Amino acid sequence: MSFEILVPELPESVSDATLVSWHKQPGDWVDKDDNLVDLETDKVVLEVPAPVSGILSKILKTNGSTVIGGDLLALLEEKEKPEKAPAESMQISETHVDDIPLSPAVRRLIQENQLDPSAILGSGKHGRILKSDVLEYLEKQAGSTEKTKGEEKAKETTKTEQKKSPQPSTAVSSLRPEQRVPMTRLRAKIAERLLQAQQNAAMLTTFNEVNMQAVIDLRHQYKARFEQKHEVKLGFMSFFVKASIEALRRFPAINASIDDNDIIYHGYYDIGIAVTTPRGLIVPVLRDADQLDFAGIEKCIAEYGNKAREGSLSVDDLTGGTFTITNGGIFGSMLSTPILNPPQCAILGMHAIKERPVVEDGEIVIRPIMYLALSYDHRLVDGKEAVQFLGTIKECLEAPAHLLLNI
Repeated sequence: MSFEILVPELPESVSDATLVSWHKQPGDWVDKDDNLVDLETDKVVLEVPAPVSGILSKILKTNGSTVIGGDLLALLEEKEKPEKAPAESMQISETHVDDIPLSPAVRRLIQENQLDPSAILGSGKHGRILKSDVLEYLEKQAGSTEKTKGEEKAKETTKTEQKKSPQPSTAVSSLRPEQRVPMTRLRAKIAERLLQAQQNAAMLTTFNEVNMQAVIDLRHQYKARFEQKHEVKLGFMSFFVKASIEALRRFPAINASIDDNDIIYHGYYDIGIAVTTPRGLIVPVLRDADQLDFAGIEKCIAEYGNKAREGSLSVDDLTGGTFTITNGGIFGSMLSTPILNPPQCAILGMHAIKERPVVEDGEIVIRPIMYLALSYDHRLVDGKEAVQFLGTIKECLEAPAHLLLNI
């Protein structure tokens, strides 16, 4: 019996998808629920599983094709699984790779480099193999080979240079390689949304600085007990989420958005946390963040981080949000002006913590200082509100008791 492999129904906010790669070829055996093909949307990568076991008889859409929900991708002939030939036990096949739960990006990397996944030590949850694990494995494997090749090449180069006369420097400068590649759907969507934010909002940025000493001391005092009890590390982001929620309560306009000529005031706090992935910048959302304690926030952030590395974030994880926090400090950024995440009207930028001289009680002292930036839509938020909002965050972070005692 022949089964049609169709593009699954796409999320409401996604109109089409790009076929990234087939994991099976015509004539290959397919087990039920094996991932046949990856489809890349503006937000996530979708997997299309096999409905039954059988032989993939025909592929109708090739890599790079643009597809919509319901499009016919391939035909699958349902059959009973044949007995394995003796030789199959002696080699690594695609079926062996698919037997291990892997994200699309990891599976593609393993198949392209013809690796045995059982030889790779996974650092993810329950030993799951992450993309970083595969890259580290490849780097180690290539290390000895590259060293040997490099030594041989150096010897050959030396011999050649001894025989030839010196060449003019223009010969080297003439090597100007270029590579033209199409934008990924995610990168194209990021570009579209950033341009939309620049064109459709009256965007301004206000700055402040915060003395992080109190937060650092609090983390240092309780981080071991916190991790032991909650099985998650106590990071800085939970403090910033809590401080942002307190500031949003005081200044509800910053938790609002504009819809045509209407202002929508949100009575909930869905905080987006900007995350950098190999595919680009994405913003998973902590829903009802005001209902979470510090441990709950840290656990959600850690879970989203693992999903982002594995490429397993869903559309629901990335949908919505009333306010966004982005941390350029992890890359060493001293100061920046973050761009709005439409239709939100504000975004908070965190930066690197640096020891700086400050004046306290008439004396110059050294303190760990972080610069904060709040970009906001001036159509909805006045400068006074933006400055006071950032001042509230500074107040909460410099005296964390405000967050703990709700005062």
